[in-house]
Amino acid sequence: MSIGILALVTMALAITQSYELIKPEEKQNNRKIIALTFLVTLLTAVLTIDLIKNFIV
Repeated sequence: MSIGILALVTMALAITQSYELIKPEEKQNNRKIIALTFLVTLLTAVLTIDLIKNFIV
C-alpha cells in the first residue's frame, strides 16, 4: 500500500518537474528543478530496489 502511494508521489513530482522545464528559461527556477530531479531520482531508486527485493523473495 505505501509503495503505491510512493509511486503516486513520484509521478506527481515528475509531472511538476516537467511543467517547470516547459516554462521559458527566464521563469525557470533552477533550484526547484535540481531539487525535483534529486527527489524523483531518489524515489525511483527506492521503488526499483523494492521491486527487485520483491522478485528475489
